[in-house]
Parts: sequence; structure tokens; C-alpha cells
Amino acid sequence: MKSHFENDLSKEQRLTPLLDKYYSTYLKHSTFERVTEKKQQLQGIDVIFTDKRTGVSYFVDEKAQLDYVNETLPTFAFELIYEKRGGQKQGWLFDTAKKTQFYALVTSIFSDEKDVFTSCNITFVNREKLLAHLSTLGLTKKFLGELTLVHKNLHGKLELKELNPKKEGYLYFSTQNKAEKPINLILRLDYLVRIGVAKRLT
Repeated sequence: MKSHFENDLSKEQRLTPLLDKYYSTYLKHSTFERVTEKKQQLQGIDVIFTDKRTGVSYFVDEKAQLDYVNETLPTFAFELIYEKRGGQKQGWLFDTAKKTQFYALVTSIFSDEKDVFTSCNITFVNREKLLAHLSTLGLTKKFLGELTLVHKNLHGKLELKELNPKKEGYLYFSTQNKAEKPINLILRLDYLVRIGVAKRLT
């Protein structure tokens, strides 16, 4: 098992021109600026969008399904916990150090030739609304943290009584096939749109 981090980073850089093209085409009321400063990137800010009408800016974290190029998945993985240097680390969903206001979830990424990306779908998720919704279901950072601790040796899917596993979501433990051993909350994209925390750009 090896980390795919560096490989993912180069793929993300190759994906950037396509994302910028989509933003320019579909977000007519906004300007956007890519963040290059490492400190801001670590705070979960890849792009800053500014509404031309109000002047209000939003911090956006881009999350791309680069392990599934030329595939269309109906779900997205929200990271709860992962391992680094033998210790458990806080995943990005509940990380209070992150200043992310919106996630740009990039799915259905298609490539005609190696690492040349031609099309994708983008779903914007309002982070505050998502966390508030999960909290109303009882799926808080504390509850999910305790649950992952109880099942820390599990590999695979864990259904939650708070979510319909076929229509809404479930937990997934990747303890045997990934170096970081991430534990993710898997949510269906159409569910996020339906409950009003997400909007599709494409």
C-alpha cells in the first residue's frame, strides 16, 4: 500500500484548466481567483469566488474523484478520519482549522488520453448547511468519532440508522486497501441536492 498523494496532486493540476473553463462558462455572476499560497490551501481554500453583484467572497475547496476517471459514481466520500505516521488525524469534513465555505465536488471526470481531462460534473456543497443537516440527524463530529473508534478494525461498509444506505449514505472504512486508512461518510449527490445543501453546476 502506498500513498497516492503526489500522483493525485499532479492530476489535480492537470484538471485545473478544465475547472477554470467551467467556472468561466457557468458562473457569469462571479469572478474567481486560484489560491497559490500553501497556508491558505492547507486551510481548505483552493479558489476564492467573488459575487460581482454583492462583492461577497466565498472560500471553495475542490475535491475531485481522480481515482475514478472515466466512471460516473452517484456518491461522494467525505473524509472523517485518516492515518498519518501511525497516528489518527482529523479528516477535512469536521476539521475546525479549515476555512472552507463550499466544496466543489468534481465527479464524472472523463479523459480521452492519459491525464488529459475533457469533461466533468461539478456539484457545489454549502459546508455550513451540510454540517447543520448532519447535526439534526445526530451525525455530529463526536458521535461519528465514537462510532469510528468502536469499529476501527472494520473494512468496508457500515450502515447508519440515520441514513437510508441506498438513497442517502453510509460509512466506509478503507482499512486494508489504502495507506492512509481513511474512514469516510459516503453521501449520494442527488440526496445533497434534494435536501438543499448542494447545487449542480453541470
